[in-house]
Amino acid sequence: MHPIEIRPVTAADHAAWLPLWQAYLQFYNTELEEAVMHSTWQRMLDPAEPTHAALAWRDGQALALVHFIYHRSNWSIGNSCYLQDLFVSAAARGTGVGRQMIEHVYATAAAAGCAKVHWLTHESNATAIALYERMAERPGFIQFRHAL
Repeated sequence: MHPIEIRPVTAADHAAWLPLWQAYLQFYNTELEEAVMHSTWQRMLDPAEPTHAALAWRDGQALALVHFIYHRSNWSIGNSCYLQDLFVSAAARGTGVGRQMIEHVYATAAAAGCAKVHWLTHESNATAIALYERMAERPGFIQFRHAL
């Protein structure tokens, strides 16, 4: 078995990215309009956008995706990096790919001058939480939101 290769998405990766993205949405029992998915994909390809994406590959197959966004912070001079989405295919779970994806975001954000990486997960996602607690601090903040 060959090692994992993690690299930013390119326009040619859409057919590999889309099934992972749809599986991620299904994992969270949600759906997005086609226009939103198209816009998201276009933003990830646009170098002027702060949105980024990478896929983990092994033997020509995409196993995982990660999406992250750089944004200003009032708490540091350097940007922050919001790791918005992380999904590992069922076949690749438990193999260390999730950890490698987070480490990829850490390295990419550090190279871009970010001061921190932060993310959320659902409180019911115990498997992810076990990984995240080994890789980052859990600051105890509670999220609130209001859709507009």
